[in-house]
Amino acid sequence: MKLLGVSWKLLRAMVHAGHGFWTIKIIFPRLEQADRDARVHAWSGQMLRIVGIELVVNGIPPAGGPVLLVSNHISWLDILVIHASRHCRFVSKSDIQGWPVVNTLAAGAGTLYLERGSRRDAHRVVGKMAERLREGDILAVFPEGTTGDGITLKPFHANLIQAAIEASVPVQPMALKFIDAASGATSFAPSYVGDETLVGSIWRTLTATGLKTVVTFGAPQAHQGQTRRVWSESLREEIERLRRD
Repeated sequence: MKLLGVSWKLLRAMVHAGHGFWTIKIIFPRLEQADRDARVHAWSGQMLRIVGIELVVNGIPPAGGPVLLVSNHISWLDILVIHASRHCRFVSKSDIQGWPVVNTLAAGAGTLYLERGSRRDAHRVVGKMAERLREGDILAVFPEGTTGDGITLKPFHANLIQAAIEASVPVQPMALKFIDAASGATSFAPSYVGDETLVGSIWRTLTATGLKTVVTFGAPQAHQGQTRRVWSESLREEIERLRRD
């Protein structure tokens, strides 16, 4: 019975992903950007419901841009969770461009791509981010650069925070958690860290019961003359506080 339930979830998720792919290819070219964003937001929320994840949003998401969202990073689900909370454009590793179907879904959501480990490309992306922020976008980054265990935050890389400084826009910290709804304890079902495989993470997620994701938005912060490193550390401390609260 458990296998049957997981298979049904997986089938529905695949159909929903296929519908998203078709919408981006066929419908998106005829839509205004605001309508595209609304569809990505709705599609993401529906996908969470299909795989059995309850979404709880605390705090106040940005009503509009320009703003840079800064979040901790736990799972391959994080982008989906944040899109379901508040549509934004992500800065993501360029590897995703080689993933079938996922690359189309990411492109449809307006993702900006970064070559990991390349300082030259980081400089290019910071410039592109600043440009989009000046145009009024909501962008989101994971300053840890990779997924963590959901318990301890990794050090923050400050490079991408530079975009908010150059564009003179606020940064809004946000914290993600996955918890067991019954006990309130941290759930490691969606974990995707270290030697864990994507297949294993997906299986644990689909077989979990009472899985809840909590997104907590903090207050937007202004630059106030801080260096990007100082500001990055301040944001890390605030996200740590939001996670614990």
